[in-house]
Amino acid sequence: MTAEQIRMARAALKWGVRDLAGNAQVTAATITRIESGKSAHPSTLRAICAAFEANGIEFIPENGGGAGVRFARPASED
Repeated sequence: MTAEQIRMARAALKWGVRDLAGNAQVTAATITRIESGKSAHPSTLRAICAAFEANGIEFIPENGGGAGVRFARPASED
């Protein structure tokens, strides 16, 4: 998960930094620091990822077309 993906995921959910911080149970300063490209503890990144995934975001790995995010398909479409 890159800083760019975090910003994209926040935009997709229409979340501000504080919204993500609250959902991931980290500080807003931590989110801002990570989004500016600074390193983060693996547990912090897992908490951020879990917050996004719990709200319907999937992370798309680099696959030749660039890393990204998307909304997960509803379970009823599987």
